[in-house]
Amino acid sequence: MPLKQRNAVLELHSPTEDQLVSPSVGSVATDFGSITDDGHSTMASTEKAESSAPADPDKVKMKKSLGLLEGVAIILGIILGSGIFISPKGVLQEVGSVGTSLVIWVLCGVLSMIGALCYAELGTAIPKSGGDYAYIYEAYGPLPAFLYLWDATVIFVPSTNAIMGLTFASYVFQPLFAAGCSVPTIGLQLFAAVTICALTYINAYDVRVTTKMQNVFMFTKIGALVLVIVVGVVWMAMAEGGMDNFENAFDGTETDPGKISVAFYSGIFSYAGWNYLNFMTEELRDPYKNLPRAIYISLPLVTAIYVLANMAYVAVLTPQAILASDAIAVTFAQRAMSYGAFVMPILVAIAAFGGLSVHIMTSSRMCFVGARNGHMPEILSHINVNRFTPMPSLVFLCALSLLYLFISDVYVLITYSSIVESFFIMLSVSAVLYFRYTRPDIHRPIRVPLWVPTVFVIICAFLLIVPCYVAPYEVGMGVALTLAGIPVYYVGVAWKNKPKAFTDALARVTQFCQKMFMTAKEEVDADE
Repeated sequence: MPLKQRNAVLELHSPTEDQLVSPSVGSVATDFGSITDDGHSTMASTEKAESSAPADPDKVKMKKSLGLLEGVAIILGIILGSGIFISPKGVLQEVGSVGTSLVIWVLCGVLSMIGALCYAELGTAIPKSGGDYAYIYEAYGPLPAFLYLWDATVIFVPSTNAIMGLTFASYVFQPLFAAGCSVPTIGLQLFAAVTICALTYINAYDVRVTTKMQNVFMFTKIGALVLVIVVGVVWMAMAEGGMDNFENAFDGTETDPGKISVAFYSGIFSYAGWNYLNFMTEELRDPYKNLPRAIYISLPLVTAIYVLANMAYVAVLTPQAILASDAIAVTFAQRAMSYGAFVMPILVAIAAFGGLSVHIMTSSRMCFVGARNGHMPEILSHINVNRFTPMPSLVFLCALSLLYLFISDVYVLITYSSIVESFFIMLSVSAVLYFRYTRPDIHRPIRVPLWVPTVFVIICAFLLIVPCYVAPYEVGMGVALTLAGIPVYYVGVAWKNKPKAFTDALARVTQFCQKMFMTAKEEVDADE
């Protein structure tokens, strides 16, 4: 875009102190449709979006730069993080037997595929970015959607970014220290901070650079897990006693429903991320085809890789060795790969780095859409006029992530919010059933059988109820942190007539940030 044109856009979209009003439920216009005074919206027509003309390349709007390969890379980039390399022992620890743990890995993959099918229908019926936030907003209104946004933006996303950054830093530094020596915590925190800032810059600079980087990381991570699987197969075929660990595979199986539920949580957590491509639907070329295709390719592939990788771990390591290890892939490599063991920490670091990159990219879109709906400060809904990226949202989440790096209880916060996140995923899938009843005539390029969302909701409800008995304190804290968003909603969003001093101050902050980041409000096509 020429400089004069960019300046004109900035002038066009720069609000004056009098023009900038506090976001209110009754007055915000969104791409989902028009929000009525009671806070609900009308769903945008999918058929209208399908027939829209190609977007103006100079329009201040995020570009459709993602194809099928990039979509698959985003899903795999999130799911295939460092978890499968570090701590798949959680399932085995709870169920007590190798055979049952492998069965649960398969069932978790099937459950994830069922949920992903529901998201394929939601993502094509509501072709908007924002993922769960967008679907909860459409189905249940602004308050539940805001509570999801509150929990995700304030707790889950930045704390996850912090943990992924620390994991990457740990695997970079640990080989440089002698055995038995721990890496200084401040060193890990500072290196993780540099990593988060660098990835935020790359994501703000150009989406295409990020997606190309993700493609490389995807093939690297798949290659690493295939290496684990091949080594495991060779071990089973050629090593003496290579199948011994599979004998009496179901001995010692736990039958306590609480432990089985926790084991499912451990497995499902490793599959987490299959819904993240839905956060970027508006940037996906031909989303009606590429969104479901990316899901159909990714989830069966991940399930097969996870089950085979766990079989390889079990073949080489005894159950006791698995439970005693803090980094199973490294322990596996040290036992089975001899001189090639040094490669595994490098591959784990790459997995953590790639997962962090795609998590930063996708979560910023949720923040962007929330601001576009008036649920967050307006500046977070702005787009850089040069790079067409949601730069303010990226910087905002980066700042929160840096803050969480230096909070000692960041892992505890993840525990508190994980169960609440699972509840919101169940709520999103229940929207499939809700829309079938309340909006039967909307265009659905993908239409799953009703038993699919029904089974998912029932299983999720069971998995949510059991932790209330097993870990009531953690569940209670997660619920309390989420409900703390209710007064924030009524003060920040629903309260329309805020004092002029507040709106003037917010206007000055918005204008300052707009100039600093060279941003403007998104230009909406006439038919949207």
